[in-house]
Amino acid sequence: MTVSLLFKVGILALSTNFLGCTRSEVSFWSDVQPIFEKHCIDCHDCGGEGVTASGFSVRGYDSVMKGTRFGQVVVPGSSISSTLYLVVAQKTAPEIQMPPHHNQAWAEGRGSPLSDDEVEIIQTWIDQGAQDN
Repeated sequence: MTVSLLFKVGILALSTNFLGCTRSEVSFWSDVQPIFEKHCIDCHDCGGEGVTASGFSVRGYDSVMKGTRFGQVVVPGSSISSTLYLVVAQKTAPEIQMPPHHNQAWAEGRGSPLSDDEVEIIQTWIDQGAQDN
């Protein structure tokens, strides 16, 4: 093999490694639950407006995976099929986006949208199989 060919093979191997990089494993308890605590728990726990309206609680892994009284909100391995991801990523009708983004919610101090990083964490956790980790 010539030096030129070895160089090209080395560059190809390095670029494959960089392109194949994905976000490290996302933990429900260390990464996702703190987002729920920050943005969602006031409405989606113990008689809050969200629990009353839908039955959805973010108290812990089991309640998130249980979903709402209308069905599951997390499809492990498929964020695009998961209502949870769609509503926090603002990929639904405005009236069902979460946290609520309507004027009354803002006036009450509720409704700050998740950051892009927080949405990505939830998306990655779901796409990685929505593990109880």
